[in-house]
Amino acid sequence: MATLSIHLQQRAFPPSTSSPKPYHSASTLHLPTRIRCSNATDSSKSSNFKELRNVACGVLAVWAVTAVSPVIAAGQRLPPLSTEPDRCERAFVGNTIGQANGVYDKPLDLRFCDYTNEKSNLKGKTLSAALMSDAKFDGADMTEVVMSKAYAARASFKGTDFSNAVLDRVNFEKADLTGAVFKNTVLSGSTFDEALMQDVDFEDTIIGYIDLQKLCVNKTLNEDTRVNLGCR
Repeated sequence: MATLSIHLQQRAFPPSTSSPKPYHSASTLHLPTRIRCSNATDSSKSSNFKELRNVACGVLAVWAVTAVSPVIAAGQRLPPLSTEPDRCERAFVGNTIGQANGVYDKPLDLRFCDYTNEKSNLKGKTLSAALMSDAKFDGADMTEVVMSKAYAARASFKGTDFSNAVLDRVNFEKADLTGAVFKNTVLSGSTFDEALMQDVDFEDTIIGYIDLQKLCVNKTLNEDTRVNLGCR
């Protein structure tokens, strides 16, 4: 008998604070996910059945890996603030692994960093799964960036240019997006709960119907913006 066993873990972390100082302690909660596939020799089973079973097991394994990718949802606890002295500069390099799925070899912790009026070093960077809460990107040029599964709650993006960017499943809860530009930007699965969105430019924005309905609930959108988005 051949057996494939996959054991995955999820972690829960202590909540973020409003201070840039690192935390003194961290607690970890392990939530195991296990998939087991057995392949016993049985001459009564047809080869087609065996192939179908193997394919199904493979699909389940891929699902399990995807299910534990590092997505930061609203209310989920965050890891301790990184103590690396050059952690803010890492944004200028971005992620080099995982990208769209938000998998990384090392967390990209940009919390409390200040990129105000940064016009060159953030363009086109991959910031997937980046922790960006309470950071400042006011007036920054973030055209063509990839921010899949990033956590940007309470961050400031006043006047930030996101043209041609991919902002897939980004959490912008309570962020300040006043005057931000999302021209020809992908906004699939991103959330804007209680975000400030006055004078935001959504020209040619690519957004799904359900995501659009959620966005239209935001009461800070200008009337002209609501009309351009097709909010009812």
